[in-house]
Amino acid sequence: MNYILFDGPSRNNLLPFTYTRPVADIRIGILTIREKWETYLDTTTTTVTEDYLSDKYPMVEMDENVMINASYLPSLELVEMIRNLQENQAVFNGEDIIAFYSKEGQEDIDFDTFDAIEFEDSCLKVENTWDIFSKNGEALQEDFNLITKGRKSQSIPETTVAFHSENIFIEKGAKLPLCSLNAEKGPIYIGKNSEIMEGSMIRGPFALCDNSIVKMGAKIYGPTTIGPHSKIGGEVDNSVIFGYSSKGHDGFLGNSVLGEWCNLGADTNTSNLKNNYAEVRLWDYHSEGFARTGLQFCGLLMGDHSKAGINTMFNTATIVGVSANIFGSGFPRNFVPSFSWGGSAGFTTYLTKKAFEVANVVMARRNEEFTDQDKQILEHVFEETKKYRRE
Repeated sequence: MNYILFDGPSRNNLLPFTYTRPVADIRIGILTIREKWETYLDTTTTTVTEDYLSDKYPMVEMDENVMINASYLPSLELVEMIRNLQENQAVFNGEDIIAFYSKEGQEDIDFDTFDAIEFEDSCLKVENTWDIFSKNGEALQEDFNLITKGRKSQSIPETTVAFHSENIFIEKGAKLPLCSLNAEKGPIYIGKNSEIMEGSMIRGPFALCDNSIVKMGAKIYGPTTIGPHSKIGGEVDNSVIFGYSSKGHDGFLGNSVLGEWCNLGADTNTSNLKNNYAEVRLWDYHSEGFARTGLQFCGLLMGDHSKAGINTMFNTATIVGVSANIFGSGFPRNFVPSFSWGGSAGFTTYLTKKAFEVANVVMARRNEEFTDQDKQILEHVFEETKKYRRE
């Protein structure tokens, strides 16, 4: 059977992260949503997403296909139900479509003619940007169980202080001298060739993905995920970093999500709680206004390729788009559109020519190529988000 992950209606609620990737490639827990489904299904998947993303994330259709809503995270029960789907069958969760069977070239889908199968068990769904950090603990525990089952961890070094070592899994090549790991409240996963430097204190749930580094003296509270090829320092609480991003110095990051290729300068701080403890409002791309979230804690949500200079201060519940460059004293406004250049004194447009020069240098430092596909995606984002900038 061929499995295809589709964005679904949650895509717009997950901007700015879905400007540059399908919903399936959001990281929550340890793995991306795609990696979770591929591990459970023991096969590769492809994607139905926005046209401008489809060159980089193509769909492969075969004679028989099962389409899966990528907003839903897999579970054993859900995967079993999806594996058993037959022609003209679909899995629903209330009014939500989770998965359905399709034949090659079948364009008109009338779910009224389908045999509807109700999924009644609980499962995780990523519907909003803040779900990425607020549901990260549950997702991290599920991923930990999935990828460590039947495997043996590398030994914890004698110089490492570890509490509840049965909840700690260390992959080959990881280095962690003279640090503290406390897995009492949740698992700790240390990926291949990663490093936790001396004096760092980690409280689970926590995941440090492959080839990432925790700098000396860092203080990290779970549930937190550091994606691959990232560098983290200072104080971090309940945050998710997708990968290839850096917060290498002192400063606080809490209840936040950073995309890929982001950098926070030294002593950058995020507020995650309003002074009056009130419910936070967050920029909503759909309504183009600030919407209620039901949250009391929310920090910084930053899209791919965005940067902040030293001593940057972010207000509670700040959205930063794709490829923004923020610097200077004072608080910038709590919605910074994509391709903005400036700070609290105001913004100008960050032209794609300059942004691409930076992206090329930044990615080359990690032995990654800034491809023509990447340029085309960012050019589309630049045009799509023009209405938000004061040009």
